[in-house]
Amino acid sequence: MLSRASSIVCSLVAAALLIPATASANSGDKAFFERIAGQWKGPGEIVAGKYKGTKFTCDLTGEPADGKEAGITLQGFCRVGVFKQPMSATITRKGKSYAGTFLDGAEGKGLDIVSGTVAGDKAVVGISRKKLNGAMVARLHDEETMNITISVKVEETMVPVIGVNLNRQVDDIAVGSIK
Repeated sequence: MLSRASSIVCSLVAAALLIPATASANSGDKAFFERIAGQWKGPGEIVAGKYKGTKFTCDLTGEPADGKEAGITLQGFCRVGVFKQPMSATITRKGKSYAGTFLDGAEGKGLDIVSGTVAGDKAVVGISRKKLNGAMVARLHDEETMNITISVKVEETMVPVIGVNLNRQVDDIAVGSIK
């Protein structure tokens, strides 16, 4: 039961870190992906639905796409109780749009990004997993903090179901020289 919740939570969180922009994307998209690259860790909670009250933590590392491509690759895991779900995702620019999968995509146990916009430090993306449709809002409050809210469409209303607070992880290793 919780392993299914873990899989869905991890897919949704991964999507939040792989935020694509619209077809009118420009070099600002690449800069945004570069800003969200790095190691992120933090708690989240399912706030509505069957698994309401379930708390989880994620430890994720993102690397921007190589070269001139806009995009990012994500690796890591999310943990719900004793269940640890490996995480992987890739998204890259394909022509005037983006394509990518989270875990194994909507045809498997993951999800797909179906639309999106990036404006400043905020991104809103449309998500789809079989009959589930919704949106995810990710806001980079500063270079060290990102908040994510995931909502699903219930009839004509968007209902928030997951909240995540991620903090950038930085090595605390002192660097110096010996004379």
